[in-house]
Parts: sequence; structure tokens; C-alpha cells
Amino acid sequence: MLDVDDISNVTHYYVIFTGLSTTHLRALAKQLEDKMREGGDKPTRIDGTHSANWVVYDYGSVVIHGMLEETRKHYDLERLWGDAPRVDWENIA
Repeated sequence: MLDVDDISNVTHYYVIFTGLSTTHLRALAKQLEDKMREGGDKPTRIDGTHSANWVVYDYGSVVIHGMLEETRKHYDLERLWGDAPRVDWENIA
């Protein structure tokens, strides 16, 4: 998870995760969406659910990217947002 609040005017956080296969990626994305909806959060935009290698969920203050490993390496969002501090999940209240 990247804290991009001070360097982006689009969102506060990017969450990036990796799926091991297209089936795994879609299953993780579906579980994510279900859990967020259970908590009362609905995405303002979803993209890539029919794609084979990248899904994006936009929740306004949090944008979640799920990618296959080779796609994640290719786009290297962590390097693109290299100035963003990393946030440890365990430190979130």
C-alpha cells in the first residue's frame, strides 16, 4: 500500500496486489469487492474485470490495482510512485 496523498491529486492510497493466474486474480478481485460492499463501500469505478491481467477498483480515497506478476513487473507502479511512503497493513486502525 502506497500513501500518495502528498503527491497525487487523484487519491490518497494505492493498494497493489498480485494474482498468481487470471483465475486467481479474478477470485481475489471478487472477494475484495464483496468484502468492501459488506463494509458499505461501493467503488466509483471498476475496470479490467474482463481483462486477463489487471483489475482496478476506484473507491475515491483508495485505488486498488490487482495484476498478474508479469504485468506488475512491467508497469512497476511502486517505482512510478517511488516517492510515496509504504504503509504497513498492520498499522492501519
